[in-house]
Amino acid sequence: MLPMCLDNYIETDSICRVIAAYVGRLDIAALAFKYSETKDTARSAYNPADILSLYAYGYINRIRSSWRLEREPHRNIEVMWLLSKLTPDDKTICNFCKDNSGSLKKAFRDFSLLCKNLSLYGKELIAIDGTKPRKR
Repeated sequence: MLPMCLDNYIETDSICRVIAAYVGRLDIAALAFKYSETKDTARSAYNPADILSLYAYGYINRIRSSWRLEREPHRNIEVMWLLSKLTPDDKTICNFCKDNSGSLKKAFRDFSLLCKNLSLYGKELIAIDGTKPRKR
């Protein structure tokens, strides 16, 4: 029932547009994401940029499990737009995170540096100590 152009339903200041712009500027092959270059003989895999976008969206919206991330492209218009209506399953998402843990760290480190360079961080120190003193 949705029209073909999901762009009309996404606000101009939506977080999914920020994610798409950020992931679009990354050099996925240089970050050594697995399956960033498919072989001529193999069926093409999901573009790592798409799965990275889904993972980042889930991270920002506190959706950590691959099973819950699998459901988002079916029900969330922002994720439909972000993934161009692709629907990866939970095993694909889980394997992506497992196989690309080092590359994910590099990408999120780059994002943190970008935010720092744009002065989006207030550089305030907040620390929470999880220890509980015993009563005497």
